[in-house]
Amino acid sequence: MEEQALLLRLAVAALGGLAVGIEREWSAGRDEPHTRFGGVRTFLLLGLLGGLGGQWIAVDVRLAAVVLGGAALLVAVAYLVSAWRGTIDATTEVAGLVVVAAGALAGGGRLTVASAVFAGAALVLIEKSRMHAAVAKIQSQELEAAARFAVLALVVLPLLPNEPITWLGGLAPRQLWGIVLLFAGLSFAGYLALRLAGARRGYGWAGLLGGVVSSTAVTISFARESRERPAAAIPLAGGVLAAAAVLPVRVTVLSAVLHFDLALALLPVLAVPVALGAVAVARGLFAGAADGEVGEQLVPKNPLRLLAAIQMTVFFAAVLAVLATIRDRFGASGLLSGAAILGLADLDALTYSMNRLAATGTPMATAVRALLVGLVANSLFKLAAAATLGTARFRRIAGLGLALYALAFGLGLLLAGR
Repeated sequence: MEEQALLLRLAVAALGGLAVGIEREWSAGRDEPHTRFGGVRTFLLLGLLGGLGGQWIAVDVRLAAVVLGGAALLVAVAYLVSAWRGTIDATTEVAGLVVVAAGALAGGGRLTVASAVFAGAALVLIEKSRMHAAVAKIQSQELEAAARFAVLALVVLPLLPNEPITWLGGLAPRQLWGIVLLFAGLSFAGYLALRLAGARRGYGWAGLLGGVVSSTAVTISFARESRERPAAAIPLAGGVLAAAAVLPVRVTVLSAVLHFDLALALLPVLAVPVALGAVAVARGLFAGAADGEVGEQLVPKNPLRLLAAIQMTVFFAAVLAVLATIRDRFGASGLLSGAAILGLADLDALTYSMNRLAATGTPMATAVRALLVGLVANSLFKLAAAATLGTARFRRIAGLGLALYALAFGLGLLLAGR
């Protein structure tokens, strides 16, 4: 039984090397006229050599080191000879080292990991042309924006304190910087979607994905963008409506997780807004190109737009601070009034609260009406933001759509009151 297990490990190591070797030999015959140091047989034997080295680690570490080190030295010498002849490409030699290392994993019994490494290496080699084409399409501003966003998210964000500050509307500096990253990320997502899918469909996809996080942030961001990119006003408005379409779905799904009975009660009254949103999403994602207005001139020159993101975050924090002051000074005259105020700022918080109250004895009809009031208030707030910050063309499309959303939620409120 032990011998069968050892043979299985060696077989995985050899077959993995064979798979990589087939790709290398096929690629050499298809693309490269010069002779490479190894093909099918060489890579199969390298995998087998790595498997033997991995097995011998448990028996004699020195012998295993000699075997694995000798295989690596063989690959290194092959590269030096190739470079001396004028061929600098080291893909085949590095693939040889990967085969030896993965073979050692297989020989040591890590068959799943070794198989994954072999498969991944073969896939990377096969997708050579597509990977090179994708890299060739990357522009310098995209690479710079991605690097800056990574620093802001992975270095700056964890260093900020996470304690709430009253004059920031109860937000912690880390949460506030998270909003900056949200706005900047939306700009970057819209830029990438534009590059991949075209202007009209790109903004629709960016809005739809951004709506999963915050449809209000999408509305403010795209409204501001419409002033800087007037020719993109219509696709930007479509992105806002796509983002708003996510809102009733998100409230229903979140309620289903927190208190399923409330989600069931929401379904009939949110049917019209969901249907309206489906039409808006379909129109924004699958509509044809705008007449003579889509093209390279619609792609922003600054993918990240960090300064604009900070400005929008300051505005958002100011709104939250004002709302918090109003609540603290005047209180909430009833649950529905509080829902309207909370819906302006944070509909997720309202959804959590109503589900918790419904689970602890608040009448289901009251919780449904409170959520609908919050949805109406949120839609009106986005309507005001679109009308204030957007261009005339943006306002006509986004304003009309957001008004229809508010009316649909209002209709649901009337139905829930019966």
